[in-house]
Amino acid sequence: MSAVNLPELTWGSFPSAWQWDVPAMLLVLVLGGLYGWGVVRLHRSGERWPVARTAVFALLGLGAIVVATMSALAVYDEVLFWPAAVQNILLDLIAPLGLALGDPLALACRALPDRVSGRVRRAMSGRLARVLAFPLVSSVLVLVSELCVYFTPYFETALRHGALHQLMYLQLLLVGSLFVLPVLTQEELLPRWCSHPVRAAMVFLDGLIDAVPGIVVMTGSTLIAGTWYTQHAPPWAQDVRADQQLGGGAMITIAELVGVPFLLVIFVQWVRAERSRTAALDRRLDAELVPAAPAAAAAPSSPEPDLQRPWWESDGGVIGDRIRRERP
Repeated sequence: MSAVNLPELTWGSFPSAWQWDVPAMLLVLVLGGLYGWGVVRLHRSGERWPVARTAVFALLGLGAIVVATMSALAVYDEVLFWPAAVQNILLDLIAPLGLALGDPLALACRALPDRVSGRVRRAMSGRLARVLAFPLVSSVLVLVSELCVYFTPYFETALRHGALHQLMYLQLLLVGSLFVLPVLTQEELLPRWCSHPVRAAMVFLDGLIDAVPGIVVMTGSTLIAGTWYTQHAPPWAQDVRADQQLGGGAMITIAELVGVPFLLVIFVQWVRAERSRTAALDRRLDAELVPAAPAAAAAPSSPEPDLQRPWWESDGGVIGDRIRRERP
């Protein structure tokens, strides 16, 4: 069926409109197969991998790739701009978020043989990986990638050539993952000063940056791939400019909605990290407040067991001096 002769896209017809995308399906099968192999390998070695991570990886990560490349969004992306805009934002934001929450790199490091996992860790700790994964750098790369797609001949050329269209899909997915993976799961790729509060601020800033392409698309006076969509618009389609405004609004909405769960995940990790630090400090204090040796405890001059002084009383620095001066 010619793209121009497609039936009108409605809420009722949207769920039933599907098409096969062989390269995208191969990517989903490869990623899902490798992830499943890692989970099975860990299970056989006696280790457990969280079921929730597997579910999020499969449903949100791989599911978003399937919806973006094979649902009605892909069927109508050559005749309407707004499905293409939603399709691209799914690959750029939603799919990377789901894949990152599955923590595939940590799974690989635990499931692969020691020699191979060592190479993976060395690659992750390399200078190039750290530079590309630095949140400000990756945020700029995401912004530049989206602006390049929509405000150069890249997008219209991709609509004309299927191979380039597939390459654009992969580019959006990879560039989006550069920001999400380090912030959510791979802390070793981040500088030491990039604490949870800093990461939360960067996620908030990234949400503002992600809204920029949608704002420009919705308010811009230049039609994106205007020649293509004017020639291929079906008779039932709305005005090309209104279609572009709808696509820009969808981009802004999805970008801002994604920021909410992203921030929630950061805050949950922050709370867990603080609890772990508190528990570690409590264990340290308990260890320092143990009774002294039995011989010292049995001395006649010590009617009660002598306790070792805590670190803040024996500290030789400013804190210890101040505490000793203030004690009665």
